[in-house]
Amino acid sequence: MQRVMVLGGYGFFGRRICAALARNPRVQLLIAGRDVKKATELAYELGLRAENARAIDATHPQFATHLRKLGVTTLIHTAGPFQGQNHAVAQAAIQAASNYLDLADGRAFVGGITRLDAAAKAANVAVLSGVSSVPALSTAVVDRYLPEFSRLDAVRICISSGAVMPGLATLRAVLGYCGQPFRVLENGQWTVVHGWLDRIDHEFPKPVGPRPLGRCDVPDLDLLPKRYPTLRTASFHAGFASNTAHGVVEKIAARVRDGKLKSALPFARALYTIARWLQPLISDRGGMFVTMEGVDPDGDALTLDWHLNARENHGPNIPCAPSIALINKMVAGQMPPPGAYPCMGVLGVEEILEPLKGLSIREIAPANARNLE
Repeated sequence: MQRVMVLGGYGFFGRRICAALARNPRVQLLIAGRDVKKATELAYELGLRAENARAIDATHPQFATHLRKLGVTTLIHTAGPFQGQNHAVAQAAIQAASNYLDLADGRAFVGGITRLDAAAKAANVAVLSGVSSVPALSTAVVDRYLPEFSRLDAVRICISSGAVMPGLATLRAVLGYCGQPFRVLENGQWTVVHGWLDRIDHEFPKPVGPRPLGRCDVPDLDLLPKRYPTLRTASFHAGFASNTAHGVVEKIAARVRDGKLKSALPFARALYTIARWLQPLISDRGGMFVTMEGVDPDGDALTLDWHLNARENHGPNIPCAPSIALINKMVAGQMPPPGAYPCMGVLGVEEILEPLKGLSIREIAPANARNLE
């Protein structure tokens, strides 16, 4: 039995995780956040009781004490944005002898979690960051197909959303690096690019179709070259279901890059409001792909394309799946190793996709892989 607290449990991603965990009889779920009314409403909606809802302020000096008194065995942190956030929540979990998972996509945040490794090991708890689409799912895909290559040269990851707009905090995270410079590995050299520029157009398998995509700053840009030493290129692009929306963000990014705007953040609330208005008019389909390039064991060039398509606005469930899958493993007695580290090599693709069964989400494996599972 695990007593699992979802911090930000009534938020955009948190409520999806809570809905899944509420169906697991081995999980005692606590829906936590500053607004106990919202937490209680979700608890009733999920068939739980008022005591499953908790008013929790993670910035409170006694947060670790609260976790300990509540007997929390695992804390899931969904309250972003994680860009610019410190690791105080994870530190509190360690002090409370609680395991910790988060859905962070902040490059510095996820990569920096290892500074808590010694403390986590001393407390005998697992502290995993990036238990989400990146790097948990993205590296699970690469790990699955790595045996197909004698040398892996490039990994290219892209995500395109559907119509459903995530919370304002998520949009602020996206706009935080809009037009801002960051480093990527390209053709063996570290080079500077700018957020939401360097547009590419990708043809996702039907029914998603063509989508525009721009550069995004994610943990994988640092983590992939470390995990796969032969890599010469590691890239990540993302985009919106609406070409118009993508074009607007692209224009703002160009103005930030050129110094005409300091930041795109002042546009966050207006863009969020407009996107919510237009949601009924935008495609309910989204997708993710991972492309791997290199050399096969026979010395021939090899490219593998893996896709995950979503319909009916079910795409936002994908970044929630790794944390659900990991809790399912933990309650089954398969605990991740103690320590603090990015979520890589902990979950397989099949394990991550298991919580998505029954949703309008379809995996399209590369047809030219030699050893299809």
